[in-house]
Order: sequence, then structure tokens, then C-alpha cells
Amino acid sequence: MQISAEQIDNLQRLAPELILCFFGILIMVVDPFLGAARQRVLGWVAFIGTLAALGGVWVASHDLGYAYSNLIRTDQFSIFVHVVVIGAAALAILASLQYLDNEGIQRGEYYALVLFAAAGMGILAGANELVTSFIGLEMSSISSYVLVGFRRKSAQSNEASLKYFILGSFATAFFLYGIAMVYGATGTTRIDAVQTALAAAPLTSLSMLGLGLIFVGLGFKVVIAPFQIYAPDVYEGAPTPVTALLASAPKAATFALMIRIFYVSFGSAQSFWFWAVWISAVLTMCIGNLAAIVQTNVKRMLAYSSIAHAGYILVAFAASTEIGIAAVLFYLAAYALMKLGAFLVIAHLGQQGERRLNIQDYAGLGSKQPVLAACFSLFLLSLLGLPATGGFFGKFFAFQSALDSRIVWLVVIAAINSVIGAYYYLRVIISMYFWDPSKDYTPTAVAPTLSFALLVCAVGTLYLGILPARVLSLAKLAADSLILH
Repeated sequence: MQISAEQIDNLQRLAPELILCFFGILIMVVDPFLGAARQRVLGWVAFIGTLAALGGVWVASHDLGYAYSNLIRTDQFSIFVHVVVIGAAALAILASLQYLDNEGIQRGEYYALVLFAAAGMGILAGANELVTSFIGLEMSSISSYVLVGFRRKSAQSNEASLKYFILGSFATAFFLYGIAMVYGATGTTRIDAVQTALAAAPLTSLSMLGLGLIFVGLGFKVVIAPFQIYAPDVYEGAPTPVTALLASAPKAATFALMIRIFYVSFGSAQSFWFWAVWISAVLTMCIGNLAAIVQTNVKRMLAYSSIAHAGYILVAFAASTEIGIAAVLFYLAAYALMKLGAFLVIAHLGQQGERRLNIQDYAGLGSKQPVLAACFSLFLLSLLGLPATGGFFGKFFAFQSALDSRIVWLVVIAAINSVIGAYYYLRVIISMYFWDPSKDYTPTAVAPTLSFALLVCAVGTLYLGILPARVLSLAKLAADSLILH
């Protein structure tokens, strides 16, 4: 049987997802034949799968275009997001190896679910059709629901999983209803075809209502206000490596889909959705930062921090320009590294059962484990936006893109919120270096796999803070490929 050139192109342009699903299925097939003592091997298989998927991204980058009857679009934009998503999954897998051993829940299906979730996020990044994006969203979400409740003996983890599932199902329903209304108004669900249909006729109330429902559904996934209420409980209850993954990769993939829908399909309706994004950005930043101030649980504090950073990303999103898209992409890359690193430190320090999550437990860490404390400080300072870190340029480019679009008050509010955020980030750093060490808490040695993951996050954070030009140019190239199409 001869394979046509079109079929080869389809396979190459969907190579990352095919590779991730292949390794996920391989793990599920091999899992029953391995004893409990050798389940850790499957983690390495999953890690190899992510590296192979990054190779698939490289292959796809040399064969840009549409795949499977224009349902998938492989362009520089999707390539950039794929690297962020798959890189985050790889680092989360490395951090999970020792964590699952400590918790006594080393299982092959855990790694398979991470791979399936990453495959779903990849489909989100490259979807050129709304129903296809829904399939990617569900692949990612269903895997995430199970991963959040993977600590089966923990009531908090079970509660988080159930809450995430119920509220996520409602968000999915909103998204589906939005797709149906957009189809009713335009006669198509292809993202580029919706753009053509809306440009040829005046906007209708049905299409606007459809966009509003889509905003609700996707707003839940990226954790923006007023759809963020579930996030602190879910992030706190989930296994910490899963929290690290949830806080980074799904946000990047879903923001990518939002950009395609809002900038491409509904670019002509910018005056309509601009104020919804503006108001949501203000609410998201204020709720996230003000709630984080009163937290004494570091994991929960970083959960609220994730909400606040979604608001900063919306500042660049509201700019409605190519530079705004590039700023969003750069911010997502920097945010993934610093947020992954911060949560991976917590995964180690929490110890078995995640019982050591209070700020007091970090007292004196600078003298007990100076390298780990330095890494954690770097990630927190990057989240704060200190110069020479990726977080600084992430905020700088986001705020600059908004200023270029003359959205001054939104930038002023964002700057005030950044100052507020300094309080709770610096409080943790002060506890590590200036508080008396806790006598009943002795951190264990850091596993080599976790050390490597933290090293990648730390080097990446510094690289984006000192030499951001290369990644920013790639982000601009990605934004141009989306807008100029």
C-alpha cells in the first residue's frame, strides 16, 4: 500500500501528538507486565517520549501547513506553544519520579496520563477548527481530572479532583454551546472560515453570544476571574508535580487557542471583546494578589499567584496587536519555567503526605539547603518581576505592548498589583534567610532527577532575563505567522 504525499504531510504535521499518544499507549500496555518495584522505569519511558515528541516538533517545523482537511494548522505559532507544553510535561515527569516513590503511588498510568494530557494541549495549540479544539480540550481535561486525584488516600486530593471535574464539565458545556452558536451564525466551525464569514457580513447577536460563551469556557481553563474560584483548592489538593504541570502547560495551550479565536476568527469584533478582557484582567490581578497576601500555605499562595499572572497575560492580550501576541507567548514561556521551578521546590520540601507546606516550615532553609533556597528565591523573584529574570521581561513586554495600544490605566493597575505581589513573595524569601530554623523539620537530599529539572528551570529563567532577544524574536515570528496568514 503506497502512502500519498498528503498522508505523509498529515503525519509529519501531527507528529508530536502521535508520538505522545504512542508512548502513552506503550506504557499502558507494558504496565501490567512490570512488578511494583519496576514501575519507575515507565517514568523514564514517558520522559523519552517527551524528548521524542520534541523531535516531532522539529520535524513538524520543517513542514508547515494544514493537516487532515484543514482541521490542524502547523505554523510557527503552534510550534512555539508545542515546545512550551511538551517541555513542561518533560520536567513534570522528571520531578514525579521521586515524588511518587515517596508517596507510595508509583504507577504507570500516571505517566501515560501526563502524555495524553500533553497531546491534548498540542491539539489545542494547532487547532484550526472549533470541534477539533474541543477534542483537544477534553483529552487534556479528562487526563487532568484523574491526575489531580491521584493521591487516592488523601481526602483533599479526592475533593480537588471532584471539584475540578464538576466545574470543568460546566465550563466545557459553555464552550460547546458557544461553538454551536458560532456555527449557527456563520455556517462553519473552521477558525479561518469564521473570520471570512464575519468579515463579509455585520456581526450578529448570536455570534457575539457564542464568543461570550467560548470566553467563559476557556476562561475557566486559563484561571481568569470570575472563573477562578476552583483553582486554589485544586492546585492545593493535587500532587505537587501535577500542580506544576496544571499551572503552566494548560494555560499556555488554552491561551494559544484563545488568541486564534479572538484575534483570527473575531478580529473584526475587537471593540466588543476588548472590554470583557480589560475587566477580567483587572479582576484577575486584584483577586489573585489580594488573596495571596493572607495565605500561610505556600502551595496555596502560589495558586493565587497563578491567578494573578493570568491577569498580567491578559494585559498583553488586550493590546490586540502582533506585539501583544508576541508578549503573551514570551510571558508564557518565562512563566512556565519559573512556576514549574517554584512548585517543584515545594514538591520536594513538602515531604511525604505534603504535610510541610506552611511558610514557617521554610524557616532557615538558606542555611540548611542553600542551593535549593537560592533556586526557590530565583523563581520567586522572577514571579515578582525582578530584573535579570525571565519574569521581568515577561511583564515588561506585556506592559509595553499595552502602552503602545494606549491602554494606560490597565498598565497602571497591573503595576500596582506587581507591587502588592512583592509582599508575599519576599515574605517567603525572608523566612528562608532571616527566620530561625525549624528544629523539627530537616529537609531531605534532593533527588538527581529533581535537581536536573530545577537546573533547567533556573538556567532558563536566567537566560530569558539576561538574553531575551532570541526567544522574543521567535515569539514575534510566531505572532506574524498567525496574523499575516
